[in-house]
Amino acid sequence: MDQLLSQLRAAAEPTRLRLLALCARGAFCVTELCAVLGQSQPRLSRHLKLLTEAGLLERIPEGPNAYFQVPATADLVRVILARLPEEEPVLQSDRRQAARIAAERARAASAAFQRDGMDWDELRALDLDARAIEAALMAALPEQIGTLLDIGTGTGSLLELLADRTQRALGVDASREMLALARARLSERGLADRCTVRQADMYRLPLADASFDAVTLQMVLHYAEDPAAALAEAARVLRHGGVLLVADLAPHGDATVLTRFAHRWPGFDDAAMAGWLGEAGCAIASTAELGGPMRVRIWRAEKLPAHALTNA
Repeated sequence: MDQLLSQLRAAAEPTRLRLLALCARGAFCVTELCAVLGQSQPRLSRHLKLLTEAGLLERIPEGPNAYFQVPATADLVRVILARLPEEEPVLQSDRRQAARIAAERARAASAAFQRDGMDWDELRALDLDARAIEAALMAALPEQIGTLLDIGTGTGSLLELLADRTQRALGVDASREMLALARARLSERGLADRCTVRQADMYRLPLADASFDAVTLQMVLHYAEDPAAALAEAARVLRHGGVLLVADLAPHGDATVLTRFAHRWPGFDDAAMAGWLGEAGCAIASTAELGGPMRVRIWRAEKLPAHALTNA
């Protein structure tokens, strides 16, 4: 009862209700929230601190900034916001300002990509069929996924594709520029309430054990210094019986690809993948291969139950 009362008190203030309404639609940093609400940073920081301490918002550090969003577990926030009238002028104005900021964020990220030479698409550069890969990933995943984690999410395209099949989806990536584009993409498509992104190291995910029903790694492992460690960390956050889906290049032996695209690995064979996944407590359930100039393999593994690991 005490926790509920403290949450109700934290929400019962006009500015804090506006903050909750905004952060339920996506993640925003303090400077962006100041621009939307037209209030000073010290004032908003105090409100954000109260909401975070009450568990109504979560604070996600990312480089020099921190983003605030409504946690997936904050059901009370959704109950409160459902009672707010959509036609409320102040809230409508906030939504318009937030949309403008999201568009500016996307333009800034795109400009940074073009300036720094990062505006290329690896699948297109390797002459791979992106749609065929996405279709194969969709077919290998369950029809309904409670919680999904996409490691190396890039601009969030897989999150967008799977949004209708998940209750909650999270994408992680090391690049802040990629994440800026992903946030803008998800916000523009009205998906930011259930699809979120955050900066994270795939070897040290800031996530609890067994907290996801499915984990995906699409064209990520060939950049990894230690694929076994990356798969072990992915398996750690996967619940028992959950699906770990890996899509990557099959062995190719093309040295020019390694040097041109800075790949660490010339593709992976089934034996290596089975060994790494087995060490991580997973077993391969099925495989698929897509042909083309470079072959792409998809491994669908399942996290073994605890008793199976004990008996192994």
